[in-house]
Amino acid sequence: MKKLGLITTMLLMGGVALAAVPKDTLVIQESADIPTLDPGVTYDTASGQFTENIYETLWTYKGSSLTSFEPLLATAIPSFSNGGKTLTVSLRKNVKFQSGNAFTCADAEYSFRRNLVTNSGESGNWFLSDSLLGTQSNAKDDPTITWAKIAASVKCSNPSTLVFSLPKADPAFLAKLAFTGQSIVDMKWAIQQGEWNGTEATWKDWVGKDLTGGGLDKKPSGTGAYQLVSRDANSILLKAFPGYWGSKPAIQNIIWQKIPEQAARFQAFLKGDADVIESGARAVVTEQLVGKPGLSFIDNLPNTVATAFFMNEKIGDPALLGSGKLDGKGIPANFFSDVNVRRAFAYSFDYAGYIKDVQQGKGKQRTMLLPDTFPGYTSSVKTYKYDPVQATAYFKRAFSGNVWKNGFTLNTNYRAGAVASQTAMEILKKNVEAINPKFKININAKQWSQMLTDSKNGKEAMIILGWAPDYADPDNFLYTFYSSQGYYYPRSNWKDASVDKWLDQARVTVNTAARNKLYAQVAQRAYEQTPYMLVPAGVNFAIVRDNLKGVSAATYNPMRSDANTGVLWKTLSKN
Repeated sequence: MKKLGLITTMLLMGGVALAAVPKDTLVIQESADIPTLDPGVTYDTASGQFTENIYETLWTYKGSSLTSFEPLLATAIPSFSNGGKTLTVSLRKNVKFQSGNAFTCADAEYSFRRNLVTNSGESGNWFLSDSLLGTQSNAKDDPTITWAKIAASVKCSNPSTLVFSLPKADPAFLAKLAFTGQSIVDMKWAIQQGEWNGTEATWKDWVGKDLTGGGLDKKPSGTGAYQLVSRDANSILLKAFPGYWGSKPAIQNIIWQKIPEQAARFQAFLKGDADVIESGARAVVTEQLVGKPGLSFIDNLPNTVATAFFMNEKIGDPALLGSGKLDGKGIPANFFSDVNVRRAFAYSFDYAGYIKDVQQGKGKQRTMLLPDTFPGYTSSVKTYKYDPVQATAYFKRAFSGNVWKNGFTLNTNYRAGAVASQTAMEILKKNVEAINPKFKININAKQWSQMLTDSKNGKEAMIILGWAPDYADPDNFLYTFYSSQGYYYPRSNWKDASVDKWLDQARVTVNTAARNKLYAQVAQRAYEQTPYMLVPAGVNFAIVRDNLKGVSAATYNPMRSDANTGVLWKTLSKN
């Protein structure tokens, strides 16, 4: 502890530079704060990088694979029984929490029941509830949820065996349980910190409750390789947990620092005062960091984010509609409900130019809103290309010729500070306005928090949004984007009965080939109906100090919350 305290003091003093960070210490610098250390409410990567190292799930992704798992608190990866509706998990013995409490099945049972009780749209527990209770809602929003249902869905059959009971088969369930938000918490410790006591008598008091700032956020206790030492607004300190059941990590101390200024992070990185930093866009990294002494650049890593232009078919904000008519001064609320409008816009975006100029040639056009490394992705579906002739033809067909005849004024927003989104909007604006002088697109910067709220309420006309996976399964993307019951539906208001049917079938189809066929049908239908314009996917990279070992293309897993390294910190070491 004395050594850790000395290191911390030296690193946190402004202007003090170490010749090199000690071999047993990892220093991470990022720009934003860490919202929570409670896995029950973790639904962001900043928090997730801590919860996945302080806590542990039943199993995790094996190496860089998105489809293979290795056990953590389970002794093996289980197989389903009862037609895919029962999952029996044998739990590891002789495991301690950082509080000193022994890990038992009661902790696992409590953890999952707690997630079902407190489930809200702001946490990742909606997809656990969907699997175990048949609904994404909590008991406040869905009165069919009872304590009896929650208790029956996950329970211990003996002190070392946990049983999940699903109402119907869910081929994505194993992947869902690898999400860091489904980590196992210390029941006795949680109750001591003022958290839910796990009983039927009090469960209703905790339904949908926001756990941010709660007892486990302030004082976490997990079974992971690292435990919390201290935390304030600008730094978090972890040390290796001496009672960890697994192999002793080479890195004994984790020092995380909030450094908002990119230039300051770059300076510390180049000097060796930081091992890993939030580096920013490829263009900046290429210009200022790649090739510099002491740094290791790892390129061509998988990108598991899907991004698109949303074209809302039921725009709910009159302020964005102008005149509200097709008279050249505005648009009607249902402007994007005409497939000819959507296709015309899709042919107006310069995909190749975006890849060249914004992504420096490191980009790929996907056929669907699913990462091309995921199961279920198909390359056989066509993609749109920039084609002003085709765009003109579809604009002339839209609204029985009135779009071409009268023109329109479209008001769009992008996230303030998002250079890539702004550039994409500017490309689209330039190309559309060049087709017809009566076409006008106004683009405006908007604060992210307000943009999220307004888009959730269906107010935005056209915006760019992405989706990063909660679990490595195509359902997490395709249902999210394309289903009328999906998370993004209020932002697009696009509905197709066939797509809804195929996606619902895929959710309960265990046979991989049959499931992939359904997803291919969704992709083809989406190409034909064009509910979104797909933004090309960039190629990921990592850059770290070259004495840091354990970060490579073979170890990097894009499902890790720590996108800087793509690994659990316990696997890292230094020369």
